[in-house]
Amino acid sequence: MSRAFVFGDAVDTDLLAPGNLMKLPPAQLAQHCLRAIAPDFASTVQPGDVVFAGANFGLGSSREQAAVSLRLLGVSAVLATSFARIFYRNAINLGLPAFVFPQVGEVSDGDRISLDPVAGRLENLTTGKVYALTPIPPHLMAMIEDGGLIPHLKRRLKGAAA
Repeated sequence: MSRAFVFGDAVDTDLLAPGNLMKLPPAQLAQHCLRAIAPDFASTVQPGDVVFAGANFGLGSSREQAAVSLRLLGVSAVLATSFARIFYRNAINLGLPAFVFPQVGEVSDGDRISLDPVAGRLENLTTGKVYALTPIPPHLMAMIEDGGLIPHLKRRLKGAAA
């Protein structure tokens, strides 16, 4: 069971990975994730929790650190009404499932969530509502399960060399 963290529209990459702190090591940078709009986020999010947001999540700079910060904090997925194209691509490439979810407004901060990314099923255990998501295709899910594109390619190349 996961907990929902709900945000509004236009959560940009500078909120996820502040530009003035980009010289910090990734684990330290992650501790500042979303602090401008949710000061306790990094200290309260737990592994497996899910981020929900409105339109255009991840707009702004193409910095990969935005998705990396969420992963390092243990976020298991991001569901938003829409995503900035580069953030969406970075998230998947870095092993962070991202789903378009038009019903974000039906989820409240703190709701208990059960998410099955392979089946494309989201259940809000707090409200009892069940939602169908477009499942992540198996080839991308394999990449996500391997931790992202680079670990996935390393595993595949290692298997091909054996």
